[in-house]
Amino acid sequence: MLAKTQRSKIKRSAHRASYKKSDLYPLIDDLKMGHICFVQDGCPMSIPMLSWRVDDDIYIHGSRGSRLIKSLTGENQSCVSFAELNSWVMAKSAFHHSANYRSAVLFGFFEEVENDQTQRDIYQNFVEQLEPGRWEHIRAPNEKEMNATTLLKMPIEEGAVKIRTGGPVDDVEDQSLPVWVGELPLTKTWGDKIEY
Repeated sequence: MLAKTQRSKIKRSAHRASYKKSDLYPLIDDLKMGHICFVQDGCPMSIPMLSWRVDDDIYIHGSRGSRLIKSLTGENQSCVSFAELNSWVMAKSAFHHSANYRSAVLFGFFEEVENDQTQRDIYQNFVEQLEPGRWEHIRAPNEKEMNATTLLKMPIEEGAVKIRTGGPVDDVEDQSLPVWVGELPLTKTWGDKIEY
């Protein structure tokens, strides 16, 4: 379970909240793209970037000298968010139009992964998540690439998941309006390989 704190507790539409890692992990694994949020020089920043999970940790990587890496390491707290739109929910009133989605917000601290072999193992895990068996056919990162890149890890401990499913919730007085209601689903799938 995720730690439910004053800042991570979902108050609005709390019936859609979950603190189960079993609801969180499929979202992270499906998207592998999160928004990394932090404060730099008093200014809030949010940078979308590849974010993947290995066991109970989130990993990101970046250029060793980047402002992002410098801002995330040390004692600086971070927030990582994920969101996936699944359908538009069409109602009989403008007010009750909505969306079905999965989302999550996590809080924690990033730390640098310094062990070279651990870094390689984590990079291998990421590539294997994209296409199982690929790692054995490609060139592994060399020393120059390893030295130019910083791998960061954040334990998955505190946060919340919010999920909406189902149809519209119309007011009783709108039920007789002659307009269709339902969902406009967003269908996503990986296509066939395109070779270069």
